Amino acid sequence: MNGELLKVVEQVGREKGIETEIIIAALEEAIVMASKKYFRTNEELMSHLDRSTGQLSVFARKAIVENVEDPDLEITLEEALKIDESVEMDGVVDIPKPTDGLGRIAAQAAKQVIYQKVREAERDIIYNEYSARIGEVVTGLIKRFEKGDLIIDLGKTEAVCPRKEQARHENYRQDDRIRAVIVEVNRLSKGPQVVASRTSPILLKHLFEMEVPEIYDGTISIVAAVREPGERAKVAVISRESDVDPVGACVGMKGVRVQSIIRELRGEKIDIVQWSPETTTFAMNALNPAKVNRVHIIDDVEKILEVVVNEDQLSLAIGKRGQNVRLAAKLLGWRIDIKSEEEKRRDVEVEMERGQIGRATLEELGLASGKVLENLLAHDYVTLGQVCSSSVDELCDVPGVGPKTAEKIYAEATAEMQDQIDQFLAEKLAEEEAEFEEFFEDEPAEDDEGAAEEETPAAGTDQEEPAETDTEEAPASLTPAEEPPAGDTPEEDAPDMPETEEPEAETAIEDEDGETEPDPEDRDI
Repeated sequence: MNGELLKVVEQVGREKGIETEIIIAALEEAIVMASKKYFRTNEELMSHLDRSTGQLSVFARKAIVENVEDPDLEITLEEALKIDESVEMDGVVDIPKPTDGLGRIAAQAAKQVIYQKVREAERDIIYNEYSARIGEVVTGLIKRFEKGDLIIDLGKTEAVCPRKEQARHENYRQDDRIRAVIVEVNRLSKGPQVVASRTSPILLKHLFEMEVPEIYDGTISIVAAVREPGERAKVAVISRESDVDPVGACVGMKGVRVQSIIRELRGEKIDIVQWSPETTTFAMNALNPAKVNRVHIIDDVEKILEVVVNEDQLSLAIGKRGQNVRLAAKLLGWRIDIKSEEEKRRDVEVEMERGQIGRATLEELGLASGKVLENLLAHDYVTLGQVCSSSVDELCDVPGVGPKTAEKIYAEATAEMQDQIDQFLAEKLAEEEAEFEEFFEDEPAEDDEGAAEEETPAAGTDQEEPAETDTEEAPASLTPAEEPPAGDTPEEDAPDMPETEEPEAETAIEDEDGETEPDPEDRDI
C-alpha cells in the first residue's frame, strides 16, 4: 500500500506537470490537518513520508525543558530519553502517533487539501509559463463570448481578449481560430488570467516575421511599427545587406506576402517604408504615399518638424481624418506640421512684414541719448523690438540705467511699438478694403455689358421692334454722304411684304471713317 502511494504521487505529478516534492508536501500537510481533527489536541503535529519505502508517519514535536509549563508543547529530559536516547536539554523530541485510526473523515480532509495544493501548483505553473511569454503570439480557438470579450482556448488555460483589445471591424464566431499577442498575465483568486490583444503592433511584427524569411533570419529588421487597428498601419524596415531591398522583400512578388498579413488583420491597410537615420529623410518616407517637397527641423529638443508639400499633395499627406500624418508622427516620435507651398509663402511674407515693425533704432526715436544710449547700444539694445522683447529688470542691468529711467524707456518703447502695430494693421485693412471695393466696382460693368448684349437682337431673329427703332435713329447719326439715294423708300413707308422677303437684319456698326461693318457677334455666327 505504501509503495502504491508513491506510485500515485508520481503519476499525478506526470499528468499535471507538477514536481513530485510539491505533491508530497501537500500530502504531508493534509495528514497533519486530518490528525489534528482526529486526536483533538493542541500538540504540534507533523508528518513525514519516507521517499524510499513510502511509509507515512505522524508525530508530535515537543521541546525539552527542565520545568514543564505546557504539557502539549513541552517535555522533561527524563521522559524524552525514554523515547529517544540521543536527545539533550533544550532540544526537541518527536513522539510517534498512531495512524491506524484516522478513518474516512481524515482521508476525505486529506483529499481536499491535496486537490487544493495541486490546483495552486497548477496555477503557479501556468502563471510562470505565460508571464514569461508576454509579447509572444499565440494561436487558439474562440470558446465563448462574455459581454463582448473573447474567451480563447489556448490548451492549458484560457485567455481573454477584452473589447478594447479588439479591432472594431473584426467579427468572430465560436470555434474560429485566432492569433493574438499575450500582453498581460494577472493573478486572480480563481487562477491566473491571460490577457491577449489583437490591436498591439507586436502582432504586426510577428506576422511579418512569419511571412518574410528575410526578417526571420535577421537580414531585414523592423525598426518601428504603429497601428490604428482595423484601418491603417505603418512599418519602418531596414536591410543589413545593401543588395536587399527591405520594402520589396516585405511586399513580396505581386504583393503576396503583405496581402497574407492584410487578410490576417481583416483588411487593414499597411504602409511599408524604409527607415533612415536622418530624420528628414525618414519623415519623407513615413508620409508615403504623399510626395514631400522638403522637411525642416523646427525644434530638436521638442522634436517638431515642418513638412512642405504641393497643394495637390496636401490632403494625401494629411490623410483621412488626419490618419496618415498621425501615424507618421507616431512612427518618427516627432510632431509634424504640414503646410502647402502657398501657406509657406504666405508665412514668409508675414514674417517679412513683421520684421519691418520695431526695426527703428532708439536714436531715431529719441528714446535715449548721451551716456545712457551708449550703454544701451553696448548691451545690444539697438532697435525698438529688442527693447520691447526685454523687461524693466533686464534694462536695469545696463550700467547707468536706473529703475526710473528703465521704466520710462520701456513704457515709451512699448507705446511706440503698439502704435506701429496699429498703423500696420490699419494699412493692411485699408488695402483689403480697397481690393474688396475694386472687385465689386468691376461687377456692375460686366453686368451692363451682358445686359447690352442681351438687348442686341441676334442675326436671323424675327424681332421687328428693335429693328424699327434702329432705323428711326439712324438718320440722326448719318452724315450727308451716307444719306440714302433718291428713289429709295424708307423702311416705314415701304409696302407690306411677306416675312420671307424681309431683308437680313444685320446689325451695323459705324467706324470712324464713316464705313459700316457687320457686328462682330453676327460675324462669328
